[in-house]
Amino acid sequence: MGRGAKGAFGPQGYYPGKTLREPKRMNINEIMEYLPHRYPMLLVDRILEVIPGERVTGLKNVTFNEAFFQGHYPGFPIMPGVLIIEAMAQAGAVILLSDPQYQGLTPIIGAIDDVKFKRPVVPGDQLKTEIEMLWFRNGIGRIKGVATVDGELAASMELTFKLSRGANK
Repeated sequence: MGRGAKGAFGPQGYYPGKTLREPKRMNINEIMEYLPHRYPMLLVDRILEVIPGERVTGLKNVTFNEAFFQGHYPGFPIMPGVLIIEAMAQAGAVILLSDPQYQGLTPIIGAIDDVKFKRPVVPGDQLKTEIEMLWFRNGIGRIKGVATVDGELAASMELTFKLSRGANK
Protein backbone atom coordinates (compact mmCIF):
# COMPACT_ATOMS: atom_id res chain seq x y z
CA MET A 1 0.00 0.00 0.00
CA GLY A 2 1.36 3.36 -0.90
CA ARG A 3 1.38 6.82 0.53
CA GLY A 4 -1.96 7.87 1.93
CA ALA A 5 -3.26 4.33 2.41
CA LYS A 6 -5.62 4.38 5.37
CA GLY A 7 -4.36 2.51 8.42
CA ALA A 8 -1.54 0.83 6.57
CA PHE A 9 2.23 0.65 6.49
CA GLY A 10 3.56 1.61 3.11
CA PRO A 11 6.86 2.64 1.58
CA GLN A 12 6.44 6.19 2.92
CA GLY A 13 5.39 5.27 6.45
CA TYR A 14 2.29 4.79 8.57
CA TYR A 15 -0.92 6.72 8.23
CA PRO A 16 -3.64 6.34 10.89
CA GLY A 17 -7.07 5.32 9.76
CA LYS A 18 -8.90 2.05 9.43
CA THR A 19 -7.81 -0.67 11.86
CA LEU A 20 -6.14 -3.62 10.13
CA ARG A 21 -5.10 -5.49 13.29
CA GLU A 22 -6.85 -6.92 16.32
CA PRO A 23 -6.23 -5.39 19.77
CA LYS A 24 -3.91 -7.25 22.12
CA ARG A 25 -3.36 -7.16 25.92
CA MET A 26 0.05 -7.51 27.60
CA ASN A 27 1.25 -8.33 31.11
CA ILE A 28 4.51 -7.03 32.58
CA ASN A 29 6.58 -9.93 31.22
CA GLU A 30 5.32 -9.30 27.69
CA ILE A 31 5.93 -5.54 28.05
CA MET A 32 9.55 -6.22 29.03
CA GLU A 33 10.00 -8.20 25.79
CA TYR A 34 9.41 -4.95 23.87
CA LEU A 35 10.61 -2.09 26.09
CA PRO A 36 14.28 -1.69 27.05
CA HIS A 37 13.36 -0.04 30.40
CA ARG A 38 13.78 -1.85 33.72
CA TYR A 39 13.21 -0.97 37.37
CA PRO A 40 13.18 1.77 38.51
CA MET A 41 12.48 3.36 35.10
CA LEU A 42 9.86 0.95 33.73
CA LEU A 43 6.64 2.93 34.17
CA VAL A 44 4.10 0.64 32.45
CA ASP A 45 2.65 -2.27 34.45
CA ARG A 46 0.08 -3.51 31.97
CA ILE A 47 -1.13 -2.90 28.43
CA LEU A 48 -4.91 -3.00 28.40
CA GLU A 49 -5.06 -2.77 24.61
CA VAL A 50 -2.61 -2.25 21.79
CA ILE A 51 -3.23 -2.12 18.08
CA PRO A 52 0.29 -2.05 16.61
CA GLY A 53 0.85 1.05 14.51
CA GLU A 54 -2.28 2.77 15.77
CA ARG A 55 -2.96 3.12 19.51
CA VAL A 56 -2.32 1.76 22.99
CA THR A 57 -3.84 1.97 26.45
CA GLY A 58 -1.40 1.41 29.31
CA LEU A 59 -1.68 1.22 33.08
CA LYS A 60 0.74 2.26 35.83
CA ASN A 61 -0.08 1.36 39.44
CA VAL A 62 1.36 4.20 41.52
CA THR A 63 2.49 2.99 44.96
CA PHE A 64 3.99 4.75 47.95
CA ASN A 65 7.08 2.52 47.54
CA GLU A 66 8.17 4.37 44.36
CA ALA A 67 11.67 5.76 44.94
CA PHE A 68 10.76 9.25 43.68
CA PHE A 69 8.25 9.76 46.51
CA GLN A 70 11.10 9.92 49.03
CA GLY A 71 12.02 13.38 47.80
CA HIS A 72 8.98 14.56 45.79
CA TYR A 73 7.69 15.80 48.21
CA PRO A 74 8.22 14.55 51.79
CA GLY A 75 4.86 14.69 53.56
CA PHE A 76 3.06 15.53 50.28
CA PRO A 77 3.96 12.80 47.75
CA ILE A 78 3.22 13.71 44.11
CA MET A 79 4.41 11.78 41.04
CA PRO A 80 6.80 14.06 39.11
CA GLY A 81 5.29 15.42 35.91
CA VAL A 82 8.27 14.31 33.85
CA LEU A 83 7.58 10.72 34.95
CA ILE A 84 3.94 11.00 33.92
CA ILE A 85 5.17 12.09 30.48
CA GLU A 86 7.70 9.22 30.49
CA ALA A 87 4.92 6.73 31.34
CA MET A 88 2.98 8.00 28.30
CA ALA A 89 6.11 7.79 26.12
CA GLN A 90 6.82 4.21 27.22
CA ALA A 91 3.25 3.11 26.53
CA GLY A 92 3.47 4.88 23.17
CA ALA A 93 6.64 2.97 22.30
CA VAL A 94 4.66 -0.27 22.48
CA ILE A 95 2.60 0.92 19.47
CA LEU A 96 5.58 0.36 17.18
CA LEU A 97 7.80 -2.04 19.13
CA SER A 98 4.99 -4.63 19.27
CA ASP A 99 5.19 -4.81 15.46
CA PRO A 100 7.84 -7.40 14.43
CA GLN A 101 9.44 -5.06 11.89
CA TYR A 102 10.41 -2.61 14.67
CA GLN A 103 11.41 -5.03 17.44
CA GLY A 104 14.87 -4.35 18.83
CA LEU A 105 14.76 -0.64 18.02
CA THR A 106 14.68 2.05 20.70
CA PRO A 107 12.48 5.16 20.40
CA ILE A 108 14.30 8.34 21.44
CA ILE A 109 12.34 11.47 22.40
CA GLY A 110 12.98 14.38 20.06
CA ALA A 111 10.40 16.91 21.21
CA ILE A 112 7.52 17.21 23.67
CA ASP A 113 4.84 19.81 22.96
CA ASP A 114 1.55 21.06 24.35
CA VAL A 115 2.17 19.52 27.79
CA LYS A 116 -0.55 20.21 30.32
CA PHE A 117 -0.92 18.93 33.88
CA LYS A 118 -4.44 19.02 35.31
CA ARG A 119 -4.31 17.06 38.59
CA PRO A 120 -1.64 15.52 40.83
CA VAL A 121 -0.94 11.79 40.68
CA VAL A 122 -0.46 10.37 44.16
CA PRO A 123 0.21 6.99 45.82
CA GLY A 124 -2.72 4.63 45.34
CA ASP A 125 -3.69 6.06 41.94
CA GLN A 126 -3.90 3.99 38.77
CA LEU A 127 -2.48 6.08 35.95
CA LYS A 128 -4.16 5.14 32.67
CA THR A 129 -2.34 6.28 29.54
CA GLU A 130 -4.05 6.46 26.16
CA ILE A 131 -1.73 7.07 23.24
CA GLU A 132 -2.50 7.51 19.55
CA MET A 133 -0.03 7.43 16.65
CA LEU A 134 -0.45 10.65 14.67
CA TRP A 135 2.09 9.83 11.97
CA PHE A 136 5.23 7.80 11.34
CA ARG A 137 7.62 8.14 8.36
CA ASN A 138 11.24 7.17 7.74
CA GLY A 139 11.90 6.23 11.37
CA ILE A 140 10.44 9.45 12.82
CA GLY A 141 6.96 9.75 14.30
CA ARG A 142 4.58 11.69 16.48
CA ILE A 143 2.16 10.51 19.16
CA LYS A 144 -0.58 12.22 21.15
CA GLY A 145 -1.24 11.09 24.69
CA VAL A 146 -3.49 11.63 27.67
CA ALA A 147 -3.07 10.30 31.20
CA THR A 148 -6.08 9.91 33.47
CA VAL A 149 -6.84 8.80 37.02
CA ASP A 150 -10.35 7.48 37.65
CA GLY A 151 -11.47 9.06 34.38
CA GLU A 152 -10.14 12.51 35.37
CA LEU A 153 -7.51 14.10 33.10
CA ALA A 154 -4.11 14.22 34.81
CA ALA A 155 -1.89 15.22 31.87
CA SER A 156 -1.76 15.51 28.09
CA MET A 157 0.98 15.98 25.52
CA GLU A 158 2.26 15.44 21.99
CA LEU A 159 5.65 13.85 21.46
CA THR A 160 7.98 13.47 18.47
CA PHE A 161 10.40 10.52 18.46
CA LYS A 162 13.03 8.81 16.35
CA LEU A 163 13.69 5.08 16.25
CA SER A 164 17.31 4.22 17.03
CA ARG A 165 19.28 1.02 16.68
CA GLY A 166 20.43 1.27 20.33
CA ALA A 167 20.52 -1.78 22.60
CA ASN A 168 17.05 -3.07 23.52
CA LYS A 169 17.89 -5.71 26.13
